[in-house]
Amino acid sequence: MRHDKAAMVIELARRMAASAEGLTLDEMAAEMRVGRRTAERMRDAVLMLFPTVEEVSDPPTKRWRIRGGLSAFEQAPTATEMLELTKAAQTLRAQGEAVRAQALEGLERKLKAAMRSTTLNRMAPDLEALVRAETIAVQAGPRAHADEAMLTSIRGAVLAQQPLGFTYARPGAEPRRRSVTPCGVMFGRANYLVAADRESGRIQTFRLDRMSHVAAQEGVAIPPADFDLGVFASQSFGIYQDEIEDVAVRIAPDGADEARGWRWHPTQTFEDLPDGGVIVRFRASGMRELAWHLFTWGEQAVILQPQRLKTVMAEELAAAERALDAADRLAAVDQRRDGHS
Repeated sequence: MRHDKAAMVIELARRMAASAEGLTLDEMAAEMRVGRRTAERMRDAVLMLFPTVEEVSDPPTKRWRIRGGLSAFEQAPTATEMLELTKAAQTLRAQGEAVRAQALEGLERKLKAAMRSTTLNRMAPDLEALVRAETIAVQAGPRAHADEAMLTSIRGAVLAQQPLGFTYARPGAEPRRRSVTPCGVMFGRANYLVAADRESGRIQTFRLDRMSHVAAQEGVAIPPADFDLGVFASQSFGIYQDEIEDVAVRIAPDGADEARGWRWHPTQTFEDLPDGGVIVRFRASGMRELAWHLFTWGEQAVILQPQRLKTVMAEELAAAERALDAADRLAAVDQRRDGHS
């Protein structure tokens, strides 16, 4: 058997061992990105190499799984896999997500502890060299916040399908006690609890850094049956959710190649223009976050629609101009003060 085929058989065995309920032939084909006949041959190879494979009846089909896991030799991670785990932990720590970074660092230690010493010793020089050769570029922006106790309470309420109670403090408003049906958490430039109002069922977002006294409550709180957190998150340009609108932004020719390489939104399409420019189109909410992003494109970006995005951009420009005027006034006051001293 050629090396690449052997590697695919081992990978299929890993996936079968990682699945509690086992995999069907169709699932094997989908996960390994092969046809059904190839999946059958790979399954047969796994059956021959791993006697602990179980066949599970799941009418109208069958599943196969490997109980008891695989040996340390078959499960040994590569230097590249360990590097990506290390980088992921470093990225979270650089973003201020110490709790989530600790979870990945703990996983890394467990993986290394489970590896044979010869494998670990052989990997160590490559891993050290790769870690030195790659780093994380920290971007300016708000530091995310999620302490361990808060995440534990949220996750516990989600798993137990219980209401979640907390005090929420918006800027300029009195803190308010809330009780919601937790649906999940979105991590990003800021971290948000996604929850349903217990009376209306309306989905809302709450910034974790504005929440306090978080705890699961008595009772049952089941998220709406048709709610999908991934779909909900993809509706917005950023994280903030409001009205979904059709967006069209024209990018000048000198920025068109860069624009095509950007992931603007999951629904994005590109329309090439005769002059070499491009129009980016997508449907999204979060016009304020989109306006902030468009500032980085300068004169290369022209908003075609919606009007609300143009209005938000104008408001942000006016606010920036007021801030500059205020800075000039303060500087003038300081100069006069220095002149009299």
